[in-house]
Amino acid sequence: MSEEAKKKEYSADSIQALEGIEHVRMRPSMYIGDIGVRGLHHLVYEVVDNSIDEAMGGHCDSIEVTINEDNSITTKDNGRGIPVDIHKKEGISALEVVMTKIGAGGKFDKDSYKVSGGLHGVGVSVVNALSDHLKASVHRGGKIWEQEYERGKSLYPVKSVGESKETGTIVTFHPDAEIFTQTIEYSYETLSNRMRELSYLNKGVTISITDRRQKDEEGNFVSDTFYSDEGLKEFVAFLDSNREPLIRDVIAMEGEKNGIPVEIAMIYNSSYTENLHSYVNNINTHEGGTHLSGFRRGLTSTLKKYADSSGMLDKVKFEVAGDDFREGLTAIISVKVGEPQFEGQTKTKLGNREVSSAVSQAVSEMLTNYLEEHPDDAKIIVQKVILAAQARHAATKAREMVQRKTVMSIGGLPGKLSDCSEQDPSLCEVFLVEGDSAGGTAKQGRDRNFQAILPLRGKILNVEKAMQHKVFENEEIKNIYTALGVTIGTEDDSKALNLEKLRYHKVVIMCDADVDGSHIETLILTFFFRYMRELIEGGHVFIATPPLYLVKKGSKKRYAWSDKERDEIVESFGGSAPIQRYKGLGEMNAEQLWDTTMNPEFRTLRQVTIDNATEADRIFSMLMGDEVPPRREFIEKNAVYANIDV
Repeated sequence: MSEEAKKKEYSADSIQALEGIEHVRMRPSMYIGDIGVRGLHHLVYEVVDNSIDEAMGGHCDSIEVTINEDNSITTKDNGRGIPVDIHKKEGISALEVVMTKIGAGGKFDKDSYKVSGGLHGVGVSVVNALSDHLKASVHRGGKIWEQEYERGKSLYPVKSVGESKETGTIVTFHPDAEIFTQTIEYSYETLSNRMRELSYLNKGVTISITDRRQKDEEGNFVSDTFYSDEGLKEFVAFLDSNREPLIRDVIAMEGEKNGIPVEIAMIYNSSYTENLHSYVNNINTHEGGTHLSGFRRGLTSTLKKYADSSGMLDKVKFEVAGDDFREGLTAIISVKVGEPQFEGQTKTKLGNREVSSAVSQAVSEMLTNYLEEHPDDAKIIVQKVILAAQARHAATKAREMVQRKTVMSIGGLPGKLSDCSEQDPSLCEVFLVEGDSAGGTAKQGRDRNFQAILPLRGKILNVEKAMQHKVFENEEIKNIYTALGVTIGTEDDSKALNLEKLRYHKVVIMCDADVDGSHIETLILTFFFRYMRELIEGGHVFIATPPLYLVKKGSKKRYAWSDKERDEIVESFGGSAPIQRYKGLGEMNAEQLWDTTMNPEFRTLRQVTIDNATEADRIFSMLMGDEVPPRREFIEKNAVYANIDV
């Protein structure tokens, strides 16, 4: 063999080697999305997915998740237990193969799992690679089998350490701080929300989560247990608990169409927003896909056929569009697909064409039966559709006005906008500032090269309670659309936002650090979530964090963003020092605002992300909707975390 041939062979071998544990550690974002907070929590989801696969196969009905004191995670299930016998091809225990070989596992064996969770089948081996320590314990065949690993490599062969009458798998792992440099601290709330979601998506399975880092008032570890008998029907009721229902019951169906298991639940409420959530093999496909388009097609055709035959549309002088049938609708679509094909920016858009007709048929059968059996509810739904159509026509005129202002030249920008000189949107940022006073200070303190300022007058419209045309007619909202330069989309897809002409890649909400400021932040975020969600999903929305205090002593001065930080600074100054409390942005001068809140070198910006779309939907409808009791309960529960100026 020539030297050149040897070099080629060596290169191929080295590339192959990097497909394993080393490649995961070198390029972790390829496997878990990112190495920030989201990627950290994704590790837990990957391990729990294995247990869910056992549950989907009918082998498991109990899953326990524990956050340990050191931020390690333990998951336990009562499934069959990962096989431990010798793998013929690899010559080592099947447990070690699953834990250390990328792409290995029962998910790729159709005899083991008809369908499985997870998008890429990377599973627990990736978690192992990104953990500084992992321990797997398997109860199987009357024995307990065990193996430990460091950064994806086994420390010793699989061994028997005892006897057991139970079956199941226990995995404890600690995320590697060398990989997750931002934080390795888990959020109980984030994990708890996902476990609740999984319990609804997999009825009959008990899923519990315990946080051993914190205790409740009675001295017990904080914990939650989730169990659902009716699945998506209960899920929709939970999501819509803060809205006023228009019909008595949740409309639901479960069955198999063209070999594809389909489960759907939906209800109409008095709100003006459409809330559709879709899942494939338990994964939230927030970009939608063929199952969502199938649902929309089945819903529109079935309702339109009923409305036409009932004669209720005879007096309507304009065309009723697809959007009109979905106003005030909350629905969840869950499908199980053997070999899902994903596309889209974040690989969460289903591409399997055969799923569309299966879901469309399921929706059509479900709705046809319901409308025939519940004529009163059917009438209420059609009346809601007609009102939505009327409002849409009004909104079209308002939207066209916004559109005309948006596409105009620089002279068409809002009068209050102080623009920046930089022309590259990726380098530009705009601050949405509460009030003219703070806006004036921000204009003086900013860097005019790349920072623009848009002052907002008072509190913008609460879009959760407003019809669409009222939203587009609101002056402050029109100014936001025009300043950002984004286009709103067509009537058929009114929530679609075209970001191609986005004028600033950072949109920063900057409000006072008080109750009113927090309320304005929430109003703006509600607007972005309902009408500009693509802006959040694209990573463009941030919240500024102005300081609460200025501590001075002689020539020394330091800013504090919390009471604890203030006390620590005072102590470092010798135990006493004058303290200035900032109740608003207007109390700072331009230099102070720049130094603390606007200077990229020293400021802290909190990026707004959507970790769980269904939970975000529920929280916004609770905080900004019409139902008072749930909001009061939420405030009472979380009052300890609130800063309230009296």
